[in-house]
Amino acid sequence: MADARPWYLYLLLCRNGAWYAGITPDLEARMRAHADGTGARYTRANPPVRLLASRAYPDRSAASRAEWQVKRLPKARKLAFLQEGATSVADRPPGRDADGPAQAPASSAGSSQPS
Repeated sequence: MADARPWYLYLLLCRNGAWYAGITPDLEARMRAHADGTGARYTRANPPVRLLASRAYPDRSAASRAEWQVKRLPKARKLAFLQEGATSVADRPPGRDADGPAQAPASSAGSSQPS
């Protein structure tokens, strides 16, 4: 039977002032990994200062689609996206985002680039 644990999309404030977005099934463990320097390559060079926001999704696929969507947003909208409880990309039909047809994500799920 499939694991029913949610996946989380999270947004970090890094020491250099940049925001970093990523996904994980275990937010506490991932935060420890980033803080210990064993997380993503980007956060090893630019350690996180604090967690800005996180949002749960039913599965990895939904979290990955939401991560891709967040990374396309201007910085001012990223935090609002994670904080709003309204319809998310996970609730839309595959291949569609708020602005119409979507492109496939360039990065693999679980590995994130700074946003």
